[in-house]
Amino acid sequence: MKRGFILMLAGLLAFACTTNTTKETSKKTMNNEEIKQKAEEFASFRLTTDLSVLSEKEKQMLPLLFEAAKLMEDIYWMEAFGDKDELFSKDMDEYTRKFLQINYGPWERLNNNEPFLPGYGAKPAGANFYPNDMTKEEFEAWDDATKTSLYTLIRRDEDGKLKSIPYHIAFEEQIDKAADLLMQAAELAEDAGLKSYLEKRADALRTDDYYESDVAWIEMKNNTIEFIIGPIENYEDQLYGYKAAHESFILVKDKDWSEKLVKYAALLPGLQKALPCEQKYKDETPGVESDMNVYDAIYYAGDCNAGSKTIAINLPNDEKVRESKGSRKLQLKNSMQAKFDKILVPIADLLIAEDQRQHVKFDAFFENTMFHEVAHGLGLGNTVDQRSTVREALKDTYSSIEEGKADILGLWCVYQLNEMGELGEKDMMDNFVTFMAGIFRSVRFGAASAHGKANMMRFYYFQEAGAFTRDEATGTYRVDYEKMKQAMLDLSGTILKLQGDGDYDLAKAMIEEKGTIREELQKDLDRIGEAGIPRDIVFEQGPEVLK
Repeated sequence: MKRGFILMLAGLLAFACTTNTTKETSKKTMNNEEIKQKAEEFASFRLTTDLSVLSEKEKQMLPLLFEAAKLMEDIYWMEAFGDKDELFSKDMDEYTRKFLQINYGPWERLNNNEPFLPGYGAKPAGANFYPNDMTKEEFEAWDDATKTSLYTLIRRDEDGKLKSIPYHIAFEEQIDKAADLLMQAAELAEDAGLKSYLEKRADALRTDDYYESDVAWIEMKNNTIEFIIGPIENYEDQLYGYKAAHESFILVKDKDWSEKLVKYAALLPGLQKALPCEQKYKDETPGVESDMNVYDAIYYAGDCNAGSKTIAINLPNDEKVRESKGSRKLQLKNSMQAKFDKILVPIADLLIAEDQRQHVKFDAFFENTMFHEVAHGLGLGNTVDQRSTVREALKDTYSSIEEGKADILGLWCVYQLNEMGELGEKDMMDNFVTFMAGIFRSVRFGAASAHGKANMMRFYYFQEAGAFTRDEATGTYRVDYEKMKQAMLDLSGTILKLQGDGDYDLAKAMIEEKGTIREELQKDLDRIGEAGIPRDIVFEQGPEVLK
């Protein structure tokens, strides 16, 4: 019975993929030379680290984790596109193949998901989580308790009616293999916390109930290998923002750098109390077990590897776990250093006023990124009226607004800690100017990216507040310290209130007004491209790279 169901589901997945290629096709697809140019905008970077810090059993664990992570890659392809084997069976050159792999499909993620291959129309807003012919009206009229679950695919039954399929059934073959691999890795785990997490995560993959494994992940403190796996973020679902996409990270802890960050976790409740907003918009207490650590990444799979690459992590996303246990903030130092050296510094040399370029520093970039992740855990997880979570209230706008909150509130965290004397001798101008340069880096991710939209909204908010000025003669930007500080405080308060109120209409209006790239900004972004500055990085990774 189950085998027949899986075969039927495979047919439905294949149908979802083929419907992407029918109906309206793009008139602006690229030729081979244009695709080559686009593919070469991604600077290659090798993901390696010193494996001597691992025990022999930890080294034996790595091949199992790599294999499990690759299974998440396979699932993510089905969620984002459909049948990748059919896609890659076509005759194509190496650059087209590379660009398809970067984008996980024929739509350019950092260019508003525009199709770049002939025969493909607009990317479905719901990716492959929903039937392509499903309307919002149909979905909203459908009475099903699991339709908004993070962990279900929506398909049609034999009668053409909508049905909800749990991930562990939809992707049964990959899930069972991954869970078995996690159990094998757990047998090698010498750290009790890691062993417990791997066992509970294996069970979670098989049941789609992630609460216990999220708690176990929070509670493990002494592991050197870090392994994240499963359906986690909901950026891929741009129809509703309901569905989580599969991904995996394999990381190795940098214990020396991590030790420097220990004190900041204890300051989270104080930061929550000091947020620049009315009391009712900060009337939750962050979990006391939050911690921060620094890692070298050695593998990215699935959602986190699509388009722009993640350089920091704040998990879990479950509001119940975060409220009771806190969250963990993981800084991916080697990936972060690559983006700083290859992208941020060249952008600053082009677009930041010459006398302010001295303020663009890796330590400031690291702090801004680290406290971005801290800020995800601040504010409210539930609306003030307690009717729903903020995520549920803001629906498809949630990701962009949440990323906007984390960006601006992360900068506020650095400012607040500096005012408290917790950051030693530092010049906040370093963080402000580095933050400004970072906007140009991230806005290139495009309007299809939650991070891209967040940066566009902030750029125009800062512009209207006079936080920076642009020199027409040199085409460079100069930060005004006092006006940027005030804009930071005002925007932080605005977003915290919006989230607490669950104000979907205001969120939608903000994105529509400020979430697009206007002509003047586009000209400066074109200058970045013309200067040959990479758009992002792409990884050389895997067991063979570590040897």
